Amino acid sequence: MKLKCIIFDVDGTMADTERDGHRVAFNLAFDEKELDWHWNEALYSELLAVTGGKERMNYYQTGFLKQNILNQQEIKDLHAIKTKHYIQLLESGKIPLRKGVKDLIKVAKKQNITLAISTTTTPVNVTALLKANLGENAESLFKVIAAGDIVKHKKPAPDIYYYALKKLKLKADNCIAIEDSEAGLKSAVQAGIKTIVTTNKYTQNQDFTQAQQIHSDFSQIDTQLLKNIIGETHV
Repeated sequence: MKLKCIIFDVDGTMADTERDGHRVAFNLAFDEKELDWHWNEALYSELLAVTGGKERMNYYQTGFLKQNILNQQEIKDLHAIKTKHYIQLLESGKIPLRKGVKDLIKVAKKQNITLAISTTTTPVNVTALLKANLGENAESLFKVIAAGDIVKHKKPAPDIYYYALKKLKLKADNCIAIEDSEAGLKSAVQAGIKTIVTTNKYTQNQDFTQAQQIHSDFSQIDTQLLKNIIGETHV
């Protein structure tokens, strides 16, 4: 097989968005709506067991508060406010890409390796992060951006990766996924994609036994490493 595509997760993988962005934005949204909610880092680490912002808020009220304070429309509206605050944080330059991400993207493009994104975060969040760090035309670097509610079931379900593969018109064996969480790893592996994990503060103690390799950052990840994992041949 030949390595034809690198599929990036976004939150926690390409950037420390959970620590520097999403948690902060959630709390700003709660304050704006005068909700007596506050997610500290310890609590947020537990909430990350659920992917998707709207799903995470619902999980918080049912699993932790044990009551339905907000209905689904109110959760959707609150999530929109949270997204507004998150975009403002991005535009202020407070959420940079993790070290080594830009280098990997640059080398992959030089070697004609396709780039794609597979994430549960919303498309507007992805666009804002890319433009803030890679310029106005950053989206054009990625052939496929699979994001948000485009599929019914979010990670750890494999749906978002199946969607990306279909749009890419590639086999799973030709791709490598880069994830940061157990849920993301399960999603990619269930879709048949070999996966590298780059851990962060929130995910470093999760179960990554299904990963091909585990790294603390991108400094040891290059295209040759990914080709070796694929077991690349040019047949």
